[in-house]
Order: sequence, then structure tokens, then C-alpha cells
Amino acid sequence: MRLGYRRPPKPFDANENLIEHSLIIPAYNEEALLPRLLDSVDAARARYDGGPETIEVIVADNASVDATAAIASDRGCRVVRVEKRLIAAARNGGAAIARGNVLSFVDADSRIHPETFNAIDRALARPNVIAGATGVRLERWSLGIALTYLAIVPLAVLTRMDTGVVFCRRRDFETIGGYDERRQFGEDVAFLFALRKLGRPHGQRLTRITHVKATASMRKFDRFGDWHYFTQMFRLAPLLLRKPEARDEFAQRYWYGSDSR
Repeated sequence: MRLGYRRPPKPFDANENLIEHSLIIPAYNEEALLPRLLDSVDAARARYDGGPETIEVIVADNASVDATAAIASDRGCRVVRVEKRLIAAARNGGAAIARGNVLSFVDADSRIHPETFNAIDRALARPNVIAGATGVRLERWSLGIALTYLAIVPLAVLTRMDTGVVFCRRRDFETIGGYDERRQFGEDVAFLFALRKLGRPHGQRLTRITHVKATASMRKFDRFGDWHYFTQMFRLAPLLLRKPEARDEFAQRYWYGSDSR
């Protein structure tokens, strides 16, 4: 299955064999929040048993018009420009230049746990694991956020599909064709479904390594309100199912606005 990911021919790189992990950060106008994520990544690299030099950090600059790319470059990240304004395309663009055997993906407004890379290694060392995610802690709480969290978590537990830092082996990423660029949203769920399907004939499953949860920002709740999952999402659901153009408009407003991921 080929959905959008294309790995370009690579020139010889003597350092490639040193790289074990590639952490890919899709970023659009993230100059405000990217530095704190990179601080947390530096801490996790320093704690990695395989050595910090075996982890590369790739920022997939998704057509930013601010200092995102400059900040990433100054911090020692590899930067790739992705002009197609789509989160799936940004993730695929970062993966296309990755050199690691393990690919991990995290949103630019997050922060990762110091033991993230060690925990990913332990998870993928198990032959019955195809891929997984860390899950997230939330930066702040309110009643509306707590009820939203309670509504979502049971699904993550039952399906083993989660968010935070999502990880897989590069060979499996390439087998399924990466993230589906036909989707403006929901590409992360479809990605994990595809990996789960790939692993099932071999007795492999998804896993959640929740002892190293990432920390997620609440900027969508800051922008749309702490109750918006109940006041907006449920009201819009019938309309979104009936009219594809409504889905597209909603995606552009919710996920691809000025403060998007």
C-alpha cells in the first residue's frame, strides 16, 4: 500500500550507520513552542543508553512563515521544507530523509519524557510488538477537559492506539506507505490501523508505553474552549458525515489555522 510516502535516493553518508532513532517533528509556525520541545528532546537524548549521537532530530517545516526552521537549525536539527500544507505530508517528508531504524513522531507543541528513547527500544525489542505510542499527560485540567479525557481514554485502552510519541520500525513504515496524504485529519489513527493490520498475521500488536507519557499542550482547548468537544464536535458530527465540504472546512479551521500543529 502506497499512500504518499516516497523515500528519495540517498547520497552516501558515513554517519548513517550511527543513527538508530529518527525523531520527526512536523511544525508549522512553531517558533514559540518548539524550543521547549527541543529542550525535552535534549534531556532524553542525554539519557539514552545508546548514546545521544545515535538519535537524529528532524523538523519537517510545513511551509512556516516564522523562525521555526531557523530555530530548529540553530539547535542542531535536520530541517526539511515540506510545502504541501498537510500534517500527513509533513510527517512523510520528515521520514523521507530519516536515517534511523526506528521512526518516532511527536507534535511540536508537546514535550517528551526523559526516558522516551530507552522505553521505545525496550518495547520494539519484543517480537510481538509492531508499533506503539506513549500517550500524553495534559498541561492543565478543568472539568470540561477531564470529561473529554475520560471519553477518549477507554478507546485508547481497548484499541492500544494512542497519541504522544508514536513509534515504529522504519521498514514497517515503508511497507504501509507512511501516513495517508488523502486525509486532512485522522491520518494518525489510520496509520496505527495500518500498522496493526500489518502485524496481525505475524502475531504482533500495538503497545502503549504510558510510563513515559509526553506532555501535551492544551492550545486547542485554549482557543476553542474547555467544553468544545461536547459543544462543537457532537453538534457538527451529523453535518460532517453528510457533507464532505463541511469536513474540509472544519479541518482547515480546527487543524490548519494559524496556531496549528
